[in-house]
Amino acid sequence: MTVRLLLINPKFTESFWSFKWAVEEILPGKRAVNPPLGLATLAALTPPHWEIEIVDENIEPVPLEPRADIVGVCGMAAQFKRQAELLAYYRKRGYFVVAGGSYASLCPELYAPLADAVVAGEAEYIWQQFCRDFEQGAPRTLYRETGTVALSDSPTPRFDLLKLEKYTTATLQFSRGCPFRCEFCDIIVMFGRRPRWKTLAQVGRELDALRERNVHNVFFVDDNLIGHKAAAKELLRFLRNYQDTHHYQFRFGTEASLNLAQDKELLQLFRDANFIWVFIGIESPDEQALKETRKTQNLHEDILTSIRRIYSYGIDVLAGFIIGFDTDTVATFDVQYRFIRDSGIQVAMVGLLTALPKTPLYERLQKEGRLISAADASDNTKLGTNFVPKRMCYDEMVNGYMELYRRLLSDRGIAERLRNKTRYLKDPVYHGEYSLREQISIVTRLLAKGVLRGGWRRLVHFLRSLPWRAPGKMPLAIVDWIAALAMRDYIDRHFARERTRDSEVAGKWLASIKRAVRRHLAQGAATIELKLLTDAVPRLQIRLKGHLDRVFFARCARRLERLLRHTRSTVTLIVEETSQQQLRHLNRLLHRLRRHGDRVFVGVSERLRNSIAIDSSRFNLMLDYSDPDGQVAR
Repeated sequence: MTVRLLLINPKFTESFWSFKWAVEEILPGKRAVNPPLGLATLAALTPPHWEIEIVDENIEPVPLEPRADIVGVCGMAAQFKRQAELLAYYRKRGYFVVAGGSYASLCPELYAPLADAVVAGEAEYIWQQFCRDFEQGAPRTLYRETGTVALSDSPTPRFDLLKLEKYTTATLQFSRGCPFRCEFCDIIVMFGRRPRWKTLAQVGRELDALRERNVHNVFFVDDNLIGHKAAAKELLRFLRNYQDTHHYQFRFGTEASLNLAQDKELLQLFRDANFIWVFIGIESPDEQALKETRKTQNLHEDILTSIRRIYSYGIDVLAGFIIGFDTDTVATFDVQYRFIRDSGIQVAMVGLLTALPKTPLYERLQKEGRLISAADASDNTKLGTNFVPKRMCYDEMVNGYMELYRRLLSDRGIAERLRNKTRYLKDPVYHGEYSLREQISIVTRLLAKGVLRGGWRRLVHFLRSLPWRAPGKMPLAIVDWIAALAMRDYIDRHFARERTRDSEVAGKWLASIKRAVRRHLAQGAATIELKLLTDAVPRLQIRLKGHLDRVFFARCARRLERLLRHTRSTVTLIVEETSQQQLRHLNRLLHRLRRHGDRVFVGVSERLRNSIAIDSSRFNLMLDYSDPDGQVAR
């Protein structure tokens, strides 16, 4: 029996992790950072006679009428809303839909009404059981792994089904589980506290498969690669020998706990294996906050000393920080700022503490009555969280968080951190990864689209921060500026202070658009209205209902682009009627708005979906475009 299986990775809402500006404006030919390793592994677990396709909506549009018997949609918490939309869309059209991924594993009860079957937990055994049941015509509604999966049973992922050339980094996994007990973390809930790992032969086969596809950047996605130090050292020795045999074709990165810094043998092995960076959960320089959240692995020595020791081995440090612990006050923001500045950590992912379901933190805050039930807890880098802080008010926490990022990502803040890093990072493992022509192109784009656009002050800070006397550090300095300006671009667009005049400004743009296209409106070929919802974000909706010429689209495009640039507004385009000529004009308008695609929603009538291709990886494709909520602005 041949079964056609479509596996979909839903689009993430934009966040710091997207690095959208860097990927779209600076790096050649890239669309996203990491591919969906979980789906590639799932594909390898699927019977070989099944036909399998993987679609990652972060780099390509989802097919609206796929040739498939089963549609499987994975998802993390940050993808839940889009995952639910896709499941509902395909199920309504008669496809058998399966939900899976980390959030379905954590909260399978949320998916019961959305999917025909839910796969919860590690997939190595239960996915194969689902496939057998489906072939026999008797699939269950829930497949939940309750035992312990031996990672030696995990196959080499189907990397051939991924468009790896579209990503900055490929991914693989060595181990699951973490021995620590951080109160806020859901990893130990899903994978346990006893690390399990693959054999070295498995890792070798996966590297061989990536090498065949000309991949050079690899991210070990283990939540803590050194969760079992002895196993980690065996892996690193293997990687060192593998690299030596294959002429150091790979540059590695991973996640590890801070106790890495106290093991010099481990640090040397990381360097010898060509690990250019490591992501560490620092969370806070405050000892009391770390004790409160049970982050005891960060208490062995002064954290700044640990970071600088890692630098001394030429390994860059990326790090996560958290605001909102019970010990935190308004003074915490300055403490965090000074530590991040002094440490030189450029990719400092600061987030508001978030209580994830079924974690010890969630259970404690629930008992204390401090959870905000209606709050979105899917992304801790957004301007909000799902609990009431203890020693500052909620608005103080959010406003302080915004201001912290503005200080860190000021031109001076970026430059100071880079200088503080290069002072201690003597001999970087990273020496660049692009050809000379590509390097020139990247630096040219960085200067034109990033540095010079910031004015002469940014140019001065940029030039003063570069390690002119140590040219071996220059590639890392360029990467740091690209990453920092990508994060700066994100906060400029998403961390705007509440603009009380947004509705007034949007109203003026609405009037301007209506004047510019009044002839088309009078003919009934289009309607335009402004809606205001409870969050005070203006939503401009345009319905295309008849013949519209180039003039209409050109006049709308200029004004819509300015509206999106100067307000928090969203734009919704509803296409009810179109022609081939009109479609060309519509595509030009969308091209003009793509820089703000995360705030552009497009709905297409059912009968036109086969003739209009909307790139859902760039815009928000509304699978059901009815919009009954909101009030028309007057």
